[in-house]
Amino acid sequence: MNKHDVIIIGGGAAGFFTAINVASSDPSLRVSILERGKEVLTKVRISGGGRCNVTHAEFVPKDLSENYPRGEKELLGPFHTFMTGDTIAWFEERGVELKIEEDGRMFPTSDSSQTIIDCFLKDSQDLGISVLKNHSVQEFEYIGTSSHWKISTTQGDFLCDDLVIATGSNPKVWKLLQSVGHTVSPAVPSLFTFNIKDNRIKDLMGLATEASVEVMGTKLASQGPLLITHWGMSGPGILKLSAWGAQELAATKYNFDVKVNWLVHFSPEDAMDALSELKIKFAKQSPHTYAQFELPKRLWQNLLLASSISNDMKWADLNKVQLLSLSNELTSGIFRVSGKSTFKEEFVTAGGVDLKEVNFKTFASKVCEHLYFAGEVLNIDAITGGFNFQNAWTGGYIVAQAIVNKKKL
Repeated sequence: MNKHDVIIIGGGAAGFFTAINVASSDPSLRVSILERGKEVLTKVRISGGGRCNVTHAEFVPKDLSENYPRGEKELLGPFHTFMTGDTIAWFEERGVELKIEEDGRMFPTSDSSQTIIDCFLKDSQDLGISVLKNHSVQEFEYIGTSSHWKISTTQGDFLCDDLVIATGSNPKVWKLLQSVGHTVSPAVPSLFTFNIKDNRIKDLMGLATEASVEVMGTKLASQGPLLITHWGMSGPGILKLSAWGAQELAATKYNFDVKVNWLVHFSPEDAMDALSELKIKFAKQSPHTYAQFELPKRLWQNLLLASSISNDMKWADLNKVQLLSLSNELTSGIFRVSGKSTFKEEFVTAGGVDLKEVNFKTFASKVCEHLYFAGEVLNIDAITGGFNFQNAWTGGYIVAQAIVNKKKL
C-alpha cells in the first residue's frame, strides 16, 4: 500500500499552500495531494475575475479578523503568527510581486491568476510533491494500532502519518468527517446579492450610491456602497449583510424585507426638516429638475414618483403628506427581497467543521489524532476582498509548521 508522511486531500489554494510549506520546511518528508478532479487550483483561476485576489491590505490582526462573520474570534491568534505581511513576503520570495488597489484588495502585478497557479505548480514540482488528480476519496479511517490514516480513493488506497483536509465546501468530505466523529454545520450560501423587483429601482441598473441597509426583524445592518442591478441590489453594503446574515437569511428561504436609508445619517425627522426648507427655498421650481442630498438624479426622481410627486408639480405645491412620504422614502424605504443571486463567480458558503472541535494553535482536530484542517472546510468564511484566501494561507502555514515541528520531536 502507498505509504506517505503527509497526505493532503484537496488540490486547491489551501491544499497547495500546506503541501509547499511542509515540503520546504522538511524536504525529507513524502508529501502528496489527492485531488478528485482532473484540474487543480480551479478556484484560484477564477478568483477576482481571473486576476486572483490573493489577500487584503489589512495589517492589524484584530482588524483583519473582523472581516470574518464566522471565524473572527478563532483566527485572531493565528493571524498573529501568519497574516497579510507574511503572505506578501512568501510570494515575493518566490518571485511573485503583489500590488494594492484603492479598495485594499491585493493582486499579482501581472493581473493574472495564472501567475499564482504557476508559482504553486513550480514549487510543488521542485519540492517533489506528488499531485494525484482524479483521485476521489471514498473513505478514510484512523488505524490506531499502527498510528496511520488509511485513505481509500477511486485510484487505490494510501497510508499516511498525518492527514490534512483542505477540500473547501465539499459535502461528501464533510459527511466522511462526520463518520469519524466531527460535527459539521450545514452549508448555506454567503456573499450573495438580493433579488428585488420594485419600481423605485427599476431601470437604474449600474447606479451606485452610499446607503445604510437593515434586515427587518433582525439585528442585521450594514452601511456602504449599494449597487442597483437588473435583478435587485448588490455592492459592498449588501454583500456584508449576506455574509453576516448567511444562516439567518437562509432560514427565511431568502424572502424578507430590508429598510434602506439613502441619506445614511439622516432620520425621517431630519429629512422632513430639510425638505420643508427646500420647499421654501425652491418654491417655484419642480422637485424633478435637480436631485437633492447628492443623490443620483434618476434615483431621486423615482423616489419622488413613489411619493406621488409628479413632473408637473412645483416645490410649493407639495403638501405635508407628500413631504412625509418622501422623507420616509429617503430614509426608511422598505423593499421586499424575493430570492438571491450568486455574487459574480465567487461562490462562498458558510458552514463546515465545528470550530470548537479544532485547536487553532495548530489547526489540528480535537476529535481525531493526526488530522488537520486548512481553508473553507472549516466553518469559516469572509466578506469579499481576498479574506477567504488569507484564511487558507494562514491555516496552511500553521498546519505545516505543526506537522514539521512534531516530526522533529
